[in-house]
Amino acid sequence: MAFEEDFERERARYEDGMARPAPEQLVRTGNAAYGAGLALLMLGRTREAADWLERAALRWRESWEHATPTSWGRPIGVVKATLLAGGDAGPAAEWALALGSAEAESPIGRYAATLALLVLDRAEEAAGLAATLVAREDFPPAVADALAAIAAADPAATEGAIERVLESFETRDEYLEDVAVADTVLVLRLLALRRGLSPAGRPSPVLPG
Repeated sequence: MAFEEDFERERARYEDGMARPAPEQLVRTGNAAYGAGLALLMLGRTREAADWLERAALRWRESWEHATPTSWGRPIGVVKATLLAGGDAGPAAEWALALGSAEAESPIGRYAATLALLVLDRAEEAAGLAATLVAREDFPPAVADALAAIAAADPAATEGAIERVLESFETRDEYLEDVAVADTVLVLRLLALRRGLSPAGRPSPVLPG
């Protein structure tokens, strides 16, 4: 019931934002569409989820025109949403890199670039950027370790790092749009599969059954 309620709330937020077209509504509607998509994934309604995740990617990409040059959360969201929707994330990844994310000073920008490089199977470059994230104190260490392990195609390290990311989701109090889903874990598992890895994972209340 909780995820049904989450979906209905996010759908209402999306429809409200779309009824008031303005640049400042684009991120809001993107967030709402993403939350709706995640809730539907948890409900096992994968085809509907894909539609909402694609809407999220579209709204976030449209919002970039009105963003500051360091609004890296938007290309991150576009790449993640496209991956979770089961679409071709290559164009989204190319776009994220074209924005200069690989040269960003901020760890969030480099995170965007690392995701993009892994999508594009440019593992050596991804490994180099992931190493800079591992070395930082202002970026989640488990996520950095997972990216580095996936780039290196290290199955044991990947399994362990993704487990730590999952634990961080299970123990947090706040989620994007208040939808309790470990979306980063889902994305990391998809990227691992692209590298020929098969992280087993385990059941969790913040992952689809």
